[in-house]
Amino acid sequence: MLKIRKASQDDLPQLAPLFDLYRIFYGQESNSPAARAFLTERITKGESVIFLAELHGETVGFTQLYKTFSSVSLEAVFILNDLYVSKSHRGKRIGEALLNRAQAYCSEKNFKGLALETAVDNPAQKLYERLGWKKDSHCFHYFWKAP
Repeated sequence: MLKIRKASQDDLPQLAPLFDLYRIFYGQESNSPAARAFLTERITKGESVIFLAELHGETVGFTQLYKTFSSVSLEAVFILNDLYVSKSHRGKRIGEALLNRAQAYCSEKNFKGLALETAVDNPAQKLYERLGWKKDSHCFHYFWKAP
């Protein structure tokens, strides 16, 4: 049975390897100690909310949310920064369950909504749109990298 729950520091042994695989998926070199340290800091400082997907007691996916604000609407917003399901468990609606839990959490906290950014060729776009996410067509995203 699939269970989605909020992660705590006690979950780091199961979460950190998945987080490292997530980073590898996006072209980064494996760095398990750094992945664990990064997650430890986010959790202990309360800087993110992480939901785990567990299937028959095995951690098989996660999503990570960061809090930000909209000055225009004067409301809090979550950025759904990370969503990952282990390769062997894809196609089982685990990503959908994680997204649904993130949406429910956003509503529970009375936030304006969730924002995410994805690659133009990411097939998950169909899932996002099926779950009510709207693609921005009225703005561009820019990024400045510090030297």
